[in-house]
Amino acid sequence: MKRFKTISEFHQFRQLPRPEHPLISVIDVETVNHLHIDEPESLMLDFYCIAIKRMSNAKVKYGQQPFDFDDGIMSFMSPNQVFSIALDNKEVELKQSGWVLFIHPDFIWNTSLAKTIKGYDFWDYSANEALFLSAKEEAIINNIILNIQQEYNSNIDKFSKQIIISQVESLLNYAERFYNRQFITREKGNHQILALLESLLTDYFNSDNLINRGLPTVQNIAAQLHLSPKYLSNLLRMLTGQNTQQHIHDKLIEKAKEKLSTTNLTVSEIAYELGFEHLQSFSKLFKTKTALSPLGFRQSFN
Repeated sequence: MKRFKTISEFHQFRQLPRPEHPLISVIDVETVNHLHIDEPESLMLDFYCIAIKRMSNAKVKYGQQPFDFDDGIMSFMSPNQVFSIALDNKEVELKQSGWVLFIHPDFIWNTSLAKTIKGYDFWDYSANEALFLSAKEEAIINNIILNIQQEYNSNIDKFSKQIIISQVESLLNYAERFYNRQFITREKGNHQILALLESLLTDYFNSDNLINRGLPTVQNIAAQLHLSPKYLSNLLRMLTGQNTQQHIHDKLIEKAKEKLSTTNLTVSEIAYELGFEHLQSFSKLFKTKTALSPLGFRQSFN
């Protein structure tokens, strides 16, 4: 794996001119028209990377997921995330367009953005959850990038940094808005995910092996749906008002009610069968969700 601690190192690696500013840079990806013959298997940046790219004859992997850059998509990587690039066919020229914005954490140190940047959930999204922009949305983002580029190419003065920071904040806020739009406009696909989630949880809690498997985790459920935990929770919150953990708990309580009302198992046995190590944890969750203790719920049927 090749690691880049500075933006200048990355410019040099891709045989680009030195950046105009050592801590922030916008690269026109059309100027990066080659990959190294000995391209590293993995790359890691010590700075933020935001991009809109279209690429052909290349495969990009972020984490364990491949990017499809044939359509223009917006992607986000925070420092220390690993990615790789490889040509599909080394005999065919790489074709790409778009831009990449690099921001070193030192640039935003001691600013309002330093306190809020990690609060944007899309830094934790996987590659298959990239942001698909409409032409109008892409124009808005491109205009912000142009403003950033013009500002750091101008004579630096005491206002320059704050103006650039404000532009970056606008870019991130627009990205968050457009992600929320994506949750809404991809309604069919999103409801298919919701249906798959319900099916997964139903199968999980109908399993005879819950004692050994334990309670399902958000991470495990998200992995089975090929989504990042943060993206799945945000999608579900948009669709239903509840995150993944709340969906898991609802399905769990549904199964607990079934066992309490149709079997003679003790409350302890039911808690154990549902994957709880401690009866107190089960009873507390049940009462939080239903306003009744498990025993009180059972007695209500008599």
